[in-house]
Amino acid sequence: MQARARLFLKTSATALCALASVATAQDAPPPTQSFPLTDASALVENDVKITPAEYNGRKAIRLTREATDSDGFATIKGTNFRDGSIDVDLATVPDQRPGGGSPGFVGIIFRIGQAPSHYDGFYIRPGNSVADDQARRNHSVQYIAAPGYGWEKLRRTWPAIYESWTDIQPLAWNHIRIEVHGRKASLFLNGSSHPSLVIDGLKGEDLQGPVALWTFSEEQSYFANLKIENVQPAPIQNGGEIAGTWDTQFITDAGGFPGTLKLVRQGSTIAGIYAGPLGSDQPVYGTWRDGYVELTFSGTWPDEPGAVTATMAGWVDGDSAGGRTKVQGRADGRWIATRQK
Repeated sequence: MQARARLFLKTSATALCALASVATAQDAPPPTQSFPLTDASALVENDVKITPAEYNGRKAIRLTREATDSDGFATIKGTNFRDGSIDVDLATVPDQRPGGGSPGFVGIIFRIGQAPSHYDGFYIRPGNSVADDQARRNHSVQYIAAPGYGWEKLRRTWPAIYESWTDIQPLAWNHIRIEVHGRKASLFLNGSSHPSLVIDGLKGEDLQGPVALWTFSEEQSYFANLKIENVQPAPIQNGGEIAGTWDTQFITDAGGFPGTLKLVRQGSTIAGIYAGPLGSDQPVYGTWRDGYVELTFSGTWPDEPGAVTATMAGWVDGDSAGGRTKVQGRADGRWIATRQK
């Protein structure tokens, strides 16, 4: 009886391991996925209308959205992207609005969460690339994350960090390539070996999820020849703990600033003390979201009178942390931190 029981348990364990392996294999997409996008068979509508079309001599699918001043997307079936690259050809034809034409908005979102309103993404504004106004030109390519990090917040909080200029032809087919590794992503345009936009510290809440074609209202957006390459993901996970004592370094356009942060966390709220060139025992306040932190403290600029406010935003990964920093009106750059043992 005992021998039979041991055999049953061994057989059951083997079966469970096999089922687990099958489930894992089903969840993991193949290394390369290609979608010609000449019909809607691989797409799921999310507040958009999908129709087969032909644009500038190329078969494609067209996305349109009726609602005013909002976005929508078409999710690609069978995708579960984490790290790798996404290539696609796209174009957009904006409607003319009162007071002037829209620059057009078209792009790709990825790592979509269980709630479809959670994602990271890049899009282009082709009309801005050739504008006479330099401020508009600087808004040609854009990174966003939802919820909470649309272009408005990113532009006002971190000017020139999450968008830039690049050479884009309006009303024409353009090719974009997005490369993602861990919390870093780069956007390449039209075969260039140099990225048009580099993001170090993606703000999305999820590390993997479906890929989708993204568009805006009052325009016709076209997509063709989507290719996704999935690679071995970076060994990171969300949920990093910020509580503790950290040796920090600000690496900015105004020089380097070492310091120390002593932090505690209660739920999503962070409090603590900063000590360094910007002041001694300066109160720190901030928020925590599954390992993503935003911190603020006041201080005094070295060798010059006047109060300053320092802001830090980034991720905690084990005993390391880092991201963007700025000292308002004085410096802009990055911060890195190592947990004291």
